Amino acid sequence: MKVSVRTRLFFSITLLIIFFVAATLLLNSLFLGKFYVWQKREALLESRDRIVEIYQGDPGNISFELENLERNKGLSIYIVGPDIYEFKYNSTIRIFDAGHRRILGERLPLPHPVQNDLQGLAVGDYFTNVVTDPRLETKFLVLASKMDNREILVLSTPIAAINESVVIANRFLLLTGIVTAVLGGIAVYLFAGRFTKPILDLSDIARRMSVLDFSRKYPVNSDDEIGQLGSSINSLSDQLDKAISELQNANDKLTEDIERERMIDKMRKDFISSVSHELKTPIALIQGYAEGLKLNVNEDEENRDFYCEVIMDETGKMNTLVKDLLDLSQIESGYFKLEKSDFDISLLVERVLEKHQPVLQEKGIHTEVDKSGSLTVNGDKVRIEQVLVNYLNNAINHVDDTGIIRITAAGYGDKVRVTVFNSGKGIPEEALDKVWSSFYKVDKARTRTYGGTGLGLSVVKAIMELHNNGFGVTNRDNGVEFWFEVDTA
Repeated sequence: MKVSVRTRLFFSITLLIIFFVAATLLLNSLFLGKFYVWQKREALLESRDRIVEIYQGDPGNISFELENLERNKGLSIYIVGPDIYEFKYNSTIRIFDAGHRRILGERLPLPHPVQNDLQGLAVGDYFTNVVTDPRLETKFLVLASKMDNREILVLSTPIAAINESVVIANRFLLLTGIVTAVLGGIAVYLFAGRFTKPILDLSDIARRMSVLDFSRKYPVNSDDEIGQLGSSINSLSDQLDKAISELQNANDKLTEDIERERMIDKMRKDFISSVSHELKTPIALIQGYAEGLKLNVNEDEENRDFYCEVIMDETGKMNTLVKDLLDLSQIESGYFKLEKSDFDISLLVERVLEKHQPVLQEKGIHTEVDKSGSLTVNGDKVRIEQVLVNYLNNAINHVDDTGIIRITAAGYGDKVRVTVFNSGKGIPEEALDKVWSSFYKVDKARTRTYGGTGLGLSVVKAIMELHNNGFGVTNRDNGVEFWFEVDTA
């Protein structure tokens, strides 16, 4: 069974109080009587020394002092001659006659064995004894001493019923001990609660630290051992919190690095697979038609021209693919630097459309341009043109039979947004975010027909991220709209 520190402290100190009360009762029973007699003996010796100091052989000269000692000390004083039968002073019947004769009926209140011991005393010697008065049947403590003039001084004091006094004292001590134990127990219980509270608080903080909760701190209000321990716990908590946070951050960074490495490795594998796939078909066609030319499979001029056109067309596709790959590689490597300048994007739109006019006319595409006059922007003109060209080529390749392409350019605060819309089938919702990935093709069969590489939009994404500007694609009711933004000058 779990017992708290407070409970153990309470029972320990309460048992100590009970132990000391019991020990006091035992010591009282064993030694109080002896101590009482010893105290009485010391008082008699002190009185003897006083009498010896002032006594010169005539009790009449010191009668006042002797009476004072009798009254204040509760003594009986006797001074007798060397033969113990001549009374010089009796505290009961004072004798001051010059003859110092023993009055009939006077005697020392001592038993005969003790009286015999008086005669054997040497000058300066003394002895003490507890005797019983034969008449009163009362115990007395007697001190007898032979003074320098060979007279004997006998002092006696009554001894109370010490055993009865010890019993009364023990009863009173037991009563006060019970009260002390109860009151002490209550005080100890309250004190134990106050004393153990900091320990319990520190224990709770340590328990929280064991589960990596460092939010609670110990309020240090003293400079004692508890306060120093609290300061150490707080310092340890802060250091552990910092160390674990650093370890967590390092672990998160390591996890991110590992995940990034995995993604890079996957991208590398996908890239190699995609490039291999994109190059495999044109290389096979070039190889096949080149071998046919070499073997003169078709001897007429028209077929040879057809073979040559296929070879040139596939070579052009490969050239476009390699060019896009180089552009994408340069931009994503971080070594490519933008050459920003101020230019009119409206003029750029007109020039791009003018370059593509033959293709647009050939395919019967109707173009619409909506721009707000002169719009000066700041950016890398060559790369922005590349973005616009990629959007326009993408629109030409995916426009439907309606044949509408609409280009707009308008200012929005500190940005100019350029949009390229083409009528046609929308992009599936699940593919809207994927079209920016390298080699991703929504309709692979159609992409192969017009010779798309799947890298054009990836190049757009890389260029716009390098400019720190937005870009995107939105499905409209009757087509698809791609857009990008450029900073105003």
